Parts: sequence; C-alpha cells; structure tokens
Amino acid sequence: MKLYSYFRSSAAYRVRIALNLKGLAYEYAPIHLLRDGGEQLKPDYRGLNPDGIVPTFIEGDNVLTQSLAIIEYLEETHPEPPLLPGRPLDRAFVRSVALQIACEIHPVDNLRVLKYLKHTLKVGDEAKDAWYRHWLESGFESLEKRLANDARVGKLCFGDTPTLADLCLVPQVFNAQRFNLDMSRYPTIERIANHAGQIDAFARAAPGQQPDAE
Repeated sequence: MKLYSYFRSSAAYRVRIALNLKGLAYEYAPIHLLRDGGEQLKPDYRGLNPDGIVPTFIEGDNVLTQSLAIIEYLEETHPEPPLLPGRPLDRAFVRSVALQIACEIHPVDNLRVLKYLKHTLKVGDEAKDAWYRHWLESGFESLEKRLANDARVGKLCFGDTPTLADLCLVPQVFNAQRFNLDMSRYPTIERIANHAGQIDAFARAAPGQQPDAE
C-alpha cells in the first residue's frame, strides 16, 4: 500500500487515520502542494491523479482517489475495526456528518480555492482569511447544533468508538485552529476533537508527525 499525501492536507489526514485505525502498514509518498508551484500539478503525478490533488492511494496495480472512496474501500476490504455502525440509520447519520464536512465545509476552503482567490481574483490575504473563517464558522455552527443535540453522540461523533465522521471532523478542526478560529464557540466539536486526538491512531496521523512536516 502506498499513500501520496501532504502533511497538512485534511483529505489525506482522513485516510492516514483510517489506515492507522485498521493497523495497515503503508508507504508514505510526500507531495508538496506549494513547492515549485505545487508538485501535485506535475505531469508524473497527474498521470496517477488527473485532478492534481491528494490523496492518491495505490494497492498493487490499482489507483484510488478521493479520500472518502479510499476509506470506504479500506472499510470493505479490512472491516475490522469498523468505521461505520451496524444499523442503517446510524450509518446514515455517520455518513451525513462526514459528508457535511467533506462536501459542504472543506471544498470552499481548500487550497485550490484559496489560490484562485489570491492569484486570479487578486483578493488580499486579510479578505482571503475572512473567506476561510466565514465558511468554517457557518459550517461549524450547524454541525455543533447537530452533534450537541443528538443522543447518539458520545465521546466521539457516534458513541465512544471512532467512525468515518471523526476521521473528517478532526482534520477540519486542525484547519480551524490554524486559522485561529475560536473553538470555544463550538464546545461539542472541540470536545470530540480533543478526545480523538488522544487516540494513538489519530495522534500518529497528525500533520506534525508526518515525514514531510515543516
């Protein structure tokens, strides 16, 4: 198994957590998203991933892209420990939380969008950072209400066992902290992320623990 990753990529972060939780050894292949205009845009890498993003996961001759698809593949091929609950309604809840983060919050704040704002639309750094915080705040406000008012939430997003939802939540909180978002406004999200951060699989997947960390 080989994972093309960037230490600060939240999408790659999700996959690293999944691999660690399932006890799967893998080769870490760093792709620097900023150096030399972005190594993810080089022809060799785009031959693997035409979108020019990370992560890219390789097993044998098979190439997989998109973090949630990779994680679901790992879930199906290495089902223990499970990252989705047993009941269909509970699986839908976990997926809903994961998708809210991965599809509603993360895409408008990812590197491609921020670079377009700055370099093409000539948005200043202050306005760019305000854009980033706006969408984080908007997303976290609704997510906090969901998590704070659902009886299925425990120490983590679903009970006390890591699920796909936590794999998406923790990297997004890391991003929020990088941009100095006041997490005390989202106590449930903060509590879950702090608890997850104490779990070895999450701790080893953290950006600062990666070989390409700066």
